[in-house]
Amino acid sequence: MRRTVRLLSHVNMAAPRALARWGFCDRGWSRLMPGCRLPGFRSCWPGCPLGARLLSQEKRATETHFGFETVSEEEKGGKVYQVFESVAKKYDVMNDMMSLGIHRIWKDLLLWKMRPFPGTQLLDVAGGTGDIAFRFLNYVQAQYRGKQKRQLRAQQNLSWEEIAQKYQNEEDSLGGSHVMVCDINKEMLKIGKQKASAQGYKAGLAWVLGDAEELPFDEDKFDVYTIAFGIRNVTHIDRALQEAHRVLKPGGRFLCLEFSQVNNPLVSRLYDLYSFQVIPVLGEIIAGDWKSYQYLVESIRQFPPQEEFKEMIEDAGFQKVTYESLTSGIVAIHSGFKL
Repeated sequence: MRRTVRLLSHVNMAAPRALARWGFCDRGWSRLMPGCRLPGFRSCWPGCPLGARLLSQEKRATETHFGFETVSEEEKGGKVYQVFESVAKKYDVMNDMMSLGIHRIWKDLLLWKMRPFPGTQLLDVAGGTGDIAFRFLNYVQAQYRGKQKRQLRAQQNLSWEEIAQKYQNEEDSLGGSHVMVCDINKEMLKIGKQKASAQGYKAGLAWVLGDAEELPFDEDKFDVYTIAFGIRNVTHIDRALQEAHRVLKPGGRFLCLEFSQVNNPLVSRLYDLYSFQVIPVLGEIIAGDWKSYQYLVESIRQFPPQEEFKEMIEDAGFQKVTYESLTSGIVAIHSGFKL
């Protein structure tokens, strides 16, 4: 008995290398030979095939893609940050050049699909330069102005001063609507704030530095969550989708505008030719940055196609998930609800 206790004590206190040499067989503890398997267990020593597979899987789990390059998950965040820090100042110009201006139509369609109403609380993630935010404010203001005009026509007894006051009240012109622009990149936010100031956007707009995978907001806070051309740059897309679900109010809507899979073979060939042969060259000429635009082109090809991304959105808890492909599938708008 003492001998058994001493042996067990030796096994428990031994270094991992010594522990790996012992196993419990039918009649007690005995030394194991390489490749020996324990009854009821699969071999899991590092030197055995399964151990190698587990280590390989663990390695793959910490790796991701940066365009066509394989990098660690920690490394990708820094690389993506550097890309957008580099392109921030020429971001809007390059969007026009790369898409021949069509990105403006895509973003307009996103707003038309959203159909926000006065009082809507919007969170626009990865929206640093403000394109979606400004469209949202314009749309809501137009809706509210239309409603206000109808009400004024119905009230014939208002004085000129009362009518003028209603039109001059900037806060009222949004009907309580508000958009929060959240971006992880300081330079992108800086450009967005400069644009807002130059174009006269003040009321109903706020800017916050934040990570899509760990949003700095409480649960059930927003009516609508949008992310346009940003989610493909996130390291863990599933986490970003879960965060979107968390911060939306019950009944809230998720909307994502992102490059997707072209469904026309001829368009696909032309699109690939333009993407790889022209866009990086434009990046070098206009922004002095070939590599960043090479990454942006490659990142589009790594993003899941429409149906697969739809399933990812559903896995995050959204319901009634649909998508609409635009321009032969070059981009798609995905929609889902928190119910």
